[in-house]
Amino acid sequence: MKRCFLVVLVVINVVFVSCIPYKDTIYLQNKSNATDSTQIIVEKQKPYRVQINDILNIRIKAAKQETVTIFNPIGEGDLNASKEERAYFDGFTVDLHGNILMPKLGEINVLGFTTNEIKNVIETKLLETEYKAANDIFVTVKLTGLQYTTTGEIGSTGTNTLFKERVNIFEAIANAGDIPDTGDKKDVLIVRQFPQGQKIFHVDLTDVNVMNSPYYYIQPNDMIYVKPLKQKSWGTGTTAIQNIGAVATVLSLITTTILLLNRI
Repeated sequence: MKRCFLVVLVVINVVFVSCIPYKDTIYLQNKSNATDSTQIIVEKQKPYRVQINDILNIRIKAAKQETVTIFNPIGEGDLNASKEERAYFDGFTVDLHGNILMPKLGEINVLGFTTNEIKNVIETKLLETEYKAANDIFVTVKLTGLQYTTTGEIGSTGTNTLFKERVNIFEAIANAGDIPDTGDKKDVLIVRQFPQGQKIFHVDLTDVNVMNSPYYYIQPNDMIYVKPLKQKSWGTGTTAIQNIGAVATVLSLITTTILLLNRI
């Protein structure tokens, strides 16, 4: 009788210790215990400032479009190329000195500038050249997609590119297949590039206040790393039912082994 009680106690302990708590699997929980469920989130996103190896998509339009054809891609090349490949070959890459090289305008330093600031610089340079009489020149400057990398305990690892002006961390993770129950949603790491090097930031995706974080919106070349929970290394299930099944299988194997040995 004592042995049966001990076995039951061990099973119960394994089941509950190895289960992943429900609260650790839910995004955007109200951990401040506020009674108002309709919270107003004030965005804290700052304009992105261009860095080395970024690729810029620059388009110039004018009343006489033939006068600015040299600045714009003419659509030649591999028609089967992907959007990323076209953006790479048609765009202007920021070199190690923070410059881009444009026809007629030469080198332009863009390191640390926003896309709107770069637009103003190009417009100024155009109006200083033979285009000074063309007051209707229109310039657009955009990043050629927002590229980021996901790794760790996440649906799919690798580099992704989204053609949007801004992407929050939930959109980025959803695009990579979401975080399974065995991933640590409470401590997701964002490795971000800066001119002086890389920095690591920690975000808790289970807390609704993550929407107030300055790292809620990802930036180009971010790496998102999701750590696995300790339950994964144990090799148990993620729910009580799965754990009971695993324990039952082990106990059945042990019992069968003992019976076979006793018959020898």
